[in-house]
Amino acid sequence: MNKEQELIRKKSPVNVRNKKASFEFFFVETYTAGIVLTGTEIKSIRLGKASLVDSFCYINNGEIWVKGMNVSPYFYGSYSNHESKRERKLLLNRREISKLEAATKQAGYTIVPTLLFIDQNGRAKVDIALCRGKKEFDKRQTLKEKEDRREMDRAIKRF
Repeated sequence: MNKEQELIRKKSPVNVRNKKASFEFFFVETYTAGIVLTGTEIKSIRLGKASLVDSFCYINNGEIWVKGMNVSPYFYGSYSNHESKRERKLLLNRREISKLEAATKQAGYTIVPTLLFIDQNGRAKVDIALCRGKKEFDKRQTLKEKEDRREMDRAIKRF
C-alpha cells in the first residue's frame, strides 16, 4: 500500500476495523475491493454503524462474497430498510479473484475483511486480506511483542 492510499484511509470519516483478524491471522496479501450496497446500507455505514467481527469472504461462481458483516438498519429507513447480516458482493478484477481462489484451496488459508472505509469519491470500500491462521504459540508471541512495545513507549515518555 502506498502513502497516498494510506492517507485516504486515515482521512476517511469512517474506519471500521476488524481488530480480531490481526490477532487470529497472519496477513499474506491485501486487496481493496468495492462493495455492492443498497441505499440504506451506505447511509448506515456513513454513520459508522457497521461491524466486521466474525466476518469472512468466500468465492462462489467466480464472484467474491462477504458473509457475517453487520450493517445496522438505518434509523430513518422505513419499509425499504435492509437486512443487517445479509451477504454482500465484493467487486474485484477477475484475475485477482482467480488468484485468491487458487490460494484459498491450499490448507490453512482464508480471506478476511480487515477494514471498511469511505474513499474520496464517497464510495464504500473494503480491504480484504489473504490470511494464514496463527497457532496458539504465535498468538502468545504477538501479545508479548505488543506488551514489550507498550513498555518501551512508556519508558520513552518518562524521560
